[in-house]
Amino acid sequence: MLRPLFPSRMATTLVVISFLSACAGQGSNGAFSTVATSTTRAVSGSVSLQVPVLSFNDTGLSVNDGITHNGLWAVESVGNDWEFSMDQGSTWTKGRGSTLKVTGDGAKTIWVRARDNAGNTSEIVRVDCVLDTIPPLAISVTAERQGVTNTLQISGLEPGARWEYALVPHGKWMPGNGRSLSTFGNGLTTVWLRQVDVAGNASEPTALDLSHTNMVVHEASEEPFQPSVLAQGLQTLLIHGVVSRGDSDYVQWTIPKGQHLSSVRLIQFVSETPKAFFALQPNRVFDAGLADSRMLVDGHWGQRDLERNVLTDLPISKLGEGVMTLMVQQNDSQPTQYVIEVMLRSTN
Repeated sequence: MLRPLFPSRMATTLVVISFLSACAGQGSNGAFSTVATSTTRAVSGSVSLQVPVLSFNDTGLSVNDGITHNGLWAVESVGNDWEFSMDQGSTWTKGRGSTLKVTGDGAKTIWVRARDNAGNTSEIVRVDCVLDTIPPLAISVTAERQGVTNTLQISGLEPGARWEYALVPHGKWMPGNGRSLSTFGNGLTTVWLRQVDVAGNASEPTALDLSHTNMVVHEASEEPFQPSVLAQGLQTLLIHGVVSRGDSDYVQWTIPKGQHLSSVRLIQFVSETPKAFFALQPNRVFDAGLADSRMLVDGHWGQRDLERNVLTDLPISKLGEGVMTLMVQQNDSQPTQYVIEVMLRSTN
């Protein structure tokens, strides 16, 4: 409890909101997320002012850890002015408009309260956060060949950071899993990799040439009984190629014990034909033909299906240890270029 600044008026109460554990967030989409809202209890012989509402965009890997690269706070003080203190109440600064800009990297403690023209003040709302605006260094990548599979080993990640990849320099960034990105096929020529730290700062992207002499460009097998076999131990895999009528692609991979197939997504589709056909069979070969009952999942997909996980409705019991064979087919004579992301995760 703080001593009232105006003893003859309202007693000032400190409402402590530990931002590191008590705030809610909405990610890094630019929207503010509510941190603290409250109303004061009336004190006998005083004027009760409504406590300001503070809103904040918690960026980064977690939306409720209080670590952000965005120091802009939204302040809503209904019917009254507001003021803030960055030194635990030693000095107060009158707020302007509806935002408060916090600058300078490091831990911050912010006090905010409402004030009317008569000098009455509301309860104090305190929030704690950490401002981090410094981008991490670019990641390091080592390329390895494992049979027909390229594996890009990623290092140089900051503690708690994640890595992302993109298919075009300024395209959408997608999160990876594990510490490597594996690729197989003959459709992609370049991928871009970067890291994003716990505050949401992104490093400069690193471009990887998949047609480099250290890499292997391999067209998928056209034989359903002899699919292309990928390296084991993969967690994030990009299968890419070009298909047209009479040229189906068959690719096989193994799901090791303790892991499961978490997603299969079409992430690039370039074709004059709106749809292509895909099917997954839990087998070392693709001998299901047209029998849906023998397939794990099958269907058509195209531009409208980008990033849809075709495994969403399947129980995890069907996605565990074993061998999986993918078939991609186009019944039109026009070529279809595709990129499919396959993600494996630990079951425990």
